[in-house]
Amino acid sequence: MLMWIIALPALLSGFAVSLLLLRRRGRLAVRLFWTVNAVVVLAGMVVLAAALTAGPATADVVAAAGESGTSAGNWAALLGAAISVAGSSIGAAIAVAYTGAAALAALSERPELFGRAMVIVGLAEGIAIYGLVIAIILIQQA
Repeated sequence: MLMWIIALPALLSGFAVSLLLLRRRGRLAVRLFWTVNAVVVLAGMVVLAAALTAGPATADVVAAAGESGTSAGNWAALLGAAISVAGSSIGAAIAVAYTGAAALAALSERPELFGRAMVIVGLAEGIAIYGLVIAIILIQQA
């Protein structure tokens, strides 16, 4: 996971350079893409050959004596919990923004729709609660 976060700027800059090359020099860009593709396929074949010829893997058990009941490998679950809360909160904010604006527009024309409009806005807020439930489950598993 950490490797993807580190490699993301390089991937995005490579994508931007490839778009720039495609716009300015079409044939050169296509040749460059085929060359890079061939190199990546060859590197993948080398990694596959190394993985198939390697011996069996064994895990080293490391006991964390100084920690109070937590293991050193629970960072992924905690990161997942943080991402679920953040993502669901952002999604709920976007949903409430659109449904709230539509509800206010409907209420300005027909005030008797207040109950229905608030139910729709409440359903949009439920998205954040789903993310919180997932975070609680992940933290309990950590």
